[in-house]
Amino acid sequence: AFSPDGRSLASASADRTVRLWDTETGETRHVLKAHSLIAYGVAFSPDGRLLATASMDKTIRLWDVESGKELRVLLGHDDVVRAVAFSPDGLMLASAGYDRTVRLWEAATGKLLKTLTGHKDWVSGAVFSPDGRMLASTGKDGLAIIWEVATGAELWRLRGHGQWVNAAQFSPDGRLLATA
Repeated sequence: AFSPDGRSLASASADRTVRLWDTETGETRHVLKAHSLIAYGVAFSPDGRLLATASMDKTIRLWDVESGKELRVLLGHDDVVRAVAFSPDGLMLASAGYDRTVRLWEAATGKLLKTLTGHKDWVSGAVFSPDGRMLASTGKDGLAIIWEVATGAELWRLRGHGQWVNAAQFSPDGRLLATA
């Protein structure tokens, strides 16, 4: 994931680390000893100050980008956490897990706000709409589900893929959703 200003790049690795890279020099800024198992997903907060990481160890970790210091660990998933995404305003963090759930967290405190259930298999991705009102999740069950963030209600269940839907992205105006 690129930081909002494009000056940093975060990469997650099977070596259990997350690396923060300087995009101008290509040098490593920080090596975060992130997780006890494979690190899967990374996401910068909209202001670029926080980094969220997801892991096979069932945790989400929040980091201070400038110092590389771990700020908190979010616990709640019962299996691998595959992806993380910040809301456009930076107030919420979504996590997608192999426990078939999407979880919404208060970014400032790590408090669990909602658990969204509806997928029949692994949830592999989560992305907020540009206005933050909707969240799309993708899964191994071949579905993309669009949720209303405020209520946690399922709005649409999108079918069409024959297998695992690995990723989704809203168009800049929030009217379209691409899935892969």
